[in-house]
Amino acid sequence: MKRLAVALCAIATMSSAGPDVSLRPEARPEGAAAAAPADATVAPSASEASRGGFFQSLRPVFRTRRSDSTPAALPPGPVAGSVCGDPAIQGSTIGRVTGSISGCGLSDAVGVTAVSGVRLSMTSTMDCTTARALKTWIDASARPALASKGGGLRELKVAAHYSCRRRNNSKTGKLSEHANGRAIDISGFEMVDGSEITVLNGWSAGSSSRALQRMHADACGTFGTVLGPRANRFHLDHFHFDTVRYRNGTFCR
Repeated sequence: MKRLAVALCAIATMSSAGPDVSLRPEARPEGAAAAAPADATVAPSASEASRGGFFQSLRPVFRTRRSDSTPAALPPGPVAGSVCGDPAIQGSTIGRVTGSISGCGLSDAVGVTAVSGVRLSMTSTMDCTTARALKTWIDASARPALASKGGGLRELKVAAHYSCRRRNNSKTGKLSEHANGRAIDISGFEMVDGSEITVLNGWSAGSSSRALQRMHADACGTFGTVLGPRANRFHLDHFHFDTVRYRNGTFCR
């Protein structure tokens, strides 16, 4: 009986004991909740971050908004050495030009040195309307007409540009368009290989007459007045181009 009592006592003691490890969460130390706000993000340890997967943050990375003070992209500025707002027209701004004869001069002159890669034999003073007309003629007529000659056109031989004078250098009469920077005279053309074609010698020559006559005809419309060897004795050796406009249209001869 004594042994039976001891055994029953041991069984009762074992049934009242809990498991070795409690499944209930342990209480946090006092003050821990205050130390970490409820919405705080706990950064993973270095070892957890390197493992990726579950430990990588699933929150998107937001780009920083563009500051209102960030300057907007500016439009490209003028090309160095260009005039008349066209990078193909090279030269310098001159401004107001006056002359000794009443009515001569212009207020917005430019000194043109090259147009569409073609040099002018001298810096030529004119207004931008005339400079742009010259560019149109070089691009559409002069360069194509001479493309097969000596490697192509390299330089225009300028006989006259701005000049405070009367028509045909007369002592009396109307002012020339040269007197207002609206005209340019061209006496010849230099090719890339150094060869030259002149209006005086080439107008009737078999090797160059077709090209010269084409350039003369193509200038009509681009310029207001176009004069050449057929016009009169004053233009046997050059083309005269100006941008004056007449009521009845372009004057070409």
